[in-house]
Amino acid sequence: MKNKLIIISLLFVFLMTTGLGCSAPSAEVQKAIEPIKLTYWRVWDDSDAFDEIIANYKLLHPFVTIEYKKFRYGEYEQALLEAMAEDRGPDIFSIHNTWTEKYQNKIAPLPIETTMAYPVTQGTIKKEVVNELRTTKSLTINDIKNNFIDTVYNDVVLKDVDVATKQETEKVYALPLAMDTLALYYNKDLFNNAGIATPPNYWNPEFQQIVKKLTKQDSKGGIIQSGVAMGGGKNIERYSDILSILMMQNGAEMMSENGAVSFSETPVALRSQGYNPALEALRFYTDFANPAKEVYSWNANLENSLQMFMYGKLAMMFGYAYHLPTIRAQAPKLNFGIAKLPQIEGSQSQINFANYWVETVSKKSKNIDTAWDFVQFATRAEQAKTYIAKTGKPTALRSLVNEELESPDLGIFASQVLTAKSWYKGADSNAAELIFADMINEANQSAPDKLMSVLNTAAARVQQTVE
Repeated sequence: MKNKLIIISLLFVFLMTTGLGCSAPSAEVQKAIEPIKLTYWRVWDDSDAFDEIIANYKLLHPFVTIEYKKFRYGEYEQALLEAMAEDRGPDIFSIHNTWTEKYQNKIAPLPIETTMAYPVTQGTIKKEVVNELRTTKSLTINDIKNNFIDTVYNDVVLKDVDVATKQETEKVYALPLAMDTLALYYNKDLFNNAGIATPPNYWNPEFQQIVKKLTKQDSKGGIIQSGVAMGGGKNIERYSDILSILMMQNGAEMMSENGAVSFSETPVALRSQGYNPALEALRFYTDFANPAKEVYSWNANLENSLQMFMYGKLAMMFGYAYHLPTIRAQAPKLNFGIAKLPQIEGSQSQINFANYWVETVSKKSKNIDTAWDFVQFATRAEQAKTYIAKTGKPTALRSLVNEELESPDLGIFASQVLTAKSWYKGADSNAAELIFADMINEANQSAPDKLMSVLNTAAARVQQTVE
């Protein structure tokens, strides 16, 4: 009996040390652990914003290498489209939240599930690492609604038509890492000198009086200090967003459910009152560039609003969290504050403006499941935190909003994400923004009774970019 136990023990040791006691990886597992290189294209952020996320992902999937490439904004979209046309495009790429429909036919929607190999340590006496296949369900439509800020669902979930059955289904086409919101930057020294204790909360007569007090002109009528950067086009940072949010807060429907540009139309609920919300918003906005108005504070001859604010010549400008590092770097001694975006006084609901980028996967990628697995990994709370910490951008995840409310830098922006919205500007959002610039310029040069015509023309031109 004793000799039999010795023989069995020796046989066990032999099998363990020679590896004959371990099953060889299956063909399926072997294929899953073959080296994969994913290319990832983005704008704005340097690679260090993703170093930790990529390193954490590689711990789970050592066989996956991610090559990150940053582009300048001005060259990005052309480079992306050219690369895709020549089948040398990236596996993962970033697009603005208003571009999702434009790129829909170039995107592989999020699969129902992904199967990936994970290294797992097994054994007690002799530990060894083996690769184990795991199939994980992807985020569902309800997950998008529950996990992310409301506007994300509207921007990344699109209808897909099955070629065979002709049935429509909703699919996820992108996921966000962060979300920015439009806020009010104000010069505290200019406010203090004018005896104004706090920035305005509403677009109301008080707002107009503050602008009037903070605007100064020279003996020839030239503006030497502006109360607010409103009323103009291309020399105002994010002029189209400012005018858009004024329209939206005022009750304008920017686009109908059937995809028609409708901001120039009077909503049904307001037709009996003869009130056009977009027209009134356009009039309110352009009054600040009208020399005949008391609130006159802007013209086409002034420098860019961001530059004027950093020079201390502008009391209020509207900007995003991404403007903050620029202001601090170029105007380190500027005494400024950040406040919430003004709202319509008396309105029962707040509306803020969302501006953000989303991550998606090319339908031409040879590794769609792996690419989507990484995007889902990167946009989870524990990974998104590292991105937010390095880039100084507000979160798009509901679970992280409360944490950011206490941040001196992100608190204001984060406090607005739950009520932030945007709108689809057609296949060419850049063209739509220029159309808004033309609309503003034409409104500034037109008689008051011509503003409706200016508004209708702009809406018709934006509609052309949608069709």
